[in-house]
Amino acid sequence: METNIGYLLSDSGRLLRRTFDERVRSLGLTAVQARLLLSLVKFPDNNQAFYADRIEVEPITLTRIVDRMEEAGWVERVADPADRRARLLHLTDKSREIVERLRAIVDGLVADIVEGLSKQEQATLANLLERVSANLSADRTLKDVANG
Repeated sequence: METNIGYLLSDSGRLLRRTFDERVRSLGLTAVQARLLLSLVKFPDNNQAFYADRIEVEPITLTRIVDRMEEAGWVERVADPADRRARLLHLTDKSREIVERLRAIVDGLVADIVEGLSKQEQATLANLLERVSANLSADRTLKDVANG
């Protein structure tokens, strides 16, 4: 029986998202809210459109999420000095406190993912997944369309 790599990747992603959602719920956050907070740490000083693309939600959906998070004191919108129409998103003191707990959740999740794998197997898995990601990247898709 042939292994269906596409199914395995998809199912692993589904299980990862579900587990992440369950774990961040204990902090009073949804998975999307948690991903936004982590994205704000990793990619600071960007506008809502950037974060909507980054966490894969529609801009209008992110606007609603940010509205609720701003009301709760998790994020703040700041005028973009380079574009009067855009608003930059920033963490608040309240959200900075929870980011460390989010990072601990992510670290624990990664530890669970690689449990039973040697350091060499972990490095091989990371390398292979990076190559898979490169194969699926938009650049390659655009090249294939241009040549196709």
